[in-house]
Amino acid sequence: MPKDTSKEPEKLSFEESINTLDGLVNKLESGELSLEESLTAFEKGINLTKQCQQHLTKAQQKVSMLVGEDDNLQLIDFDASENN
Repeated sequence: MPKDTSKEPEKLSFEESINTLDGLVNKLESGELSLEESLTAFEKGINLTKQCQQHLTKAQQKVSMLVGEDDNLQLIDFDASENN
């Protein structure tokens, strides 16, 4: 089971956030948490999800900037369905 880190969510790396989120999901799915514990875990999960989205947005902006530095390169949307 992924470890639950004690860092503040905004200080976690993307990978730490995903691992912590995975641990929370496993705990919630186990059904062993009380209602109050479940609500607390859910709230933490929402915050971690927002943090992950911020990490991904920053990464996308960085890639856009790097691709934009060369006039010969074009940024195109990735369609995962084309790779299946």
